[in-house]
Amino acid sequence: MSRISVRGFAVASATAVTTVGAVVGVASGNSLPANGDNLETTAADATLLADIPVGEQAQVQVASLTQQADAQAAAADASARKSAEEAARLQAAKDAEAKKEAAEEKAQREAEAREAKEAEERASRSAVREASSFSTQSSYSISEVQAIARQMVPGDQFQCFSNIVDHESSWNYRAQNPSSGAYGLVQALPGSKMASAGADWQTNPATQIKWGLNYMNDRYGSPCGAWSFWQANRWY
Repeated sequence: MSRISVRGFAVASATAVTTVGAVVGVASGNSLPANGDNLETTAADATLLADIPVGEQAQVQVASLTQQADAQAAAADASARKSAEEAARLQAAKDAEAKKEAAEEKAQREAEAREAKEAEERASRSAVREASSFSTQSSYSISEVQAIARQMVPGDQFQCFSNIVDHESSWNYRAQNPSSGAYGLVQALPGSKMASAGADWQTNPATQIKWGLNYMNDRYGSPCGAWSFWQANRWY
């Protein structure tokens, strides 16, 4: 009779039976120690399956199968966890790369938009006419003064410039404040300040527009900056 020696049990069978505990030697198709004494020593503390009451043999085999199933389940869980962790790592790396690309694309779009706006502003400024390019007249109507202003003030700033002139002089280039001495379209105070833009500052609206535009740009950054200040303070 061949034996399968296990810790706690020795199964007397020609067919291998799942063991309970750690297998230390297998016969019937598996190699065993050549020394018979070792086999007998091993089996000395073992219990033959045949020696176990028939009613308990099934329990022994079920217990062994349960242990194997638990071990397999644990191994499967560990493998699944490892796979899940690896998948999560790969997804995180993928998400990070996608966010980086999106941020770079957004930054590029914003830079292109800024460049386009700056180019438009440069084109707008280069398109305006200088005060000296207008022929002088003995007098100017409001519509003529406004037409000159439209050609001298950048298009995106004209409405703000116009708002200030509306409130300061109603587009009268000869307007004068009797109490303060402010003069002209933009009510320069004193009016003689406008001499820096041209000696004809008293009679030429183009010269007054040139001075007023420079003043708004230097002090407030733009006519719209000056208009924002005017709205808050009723002067600029």
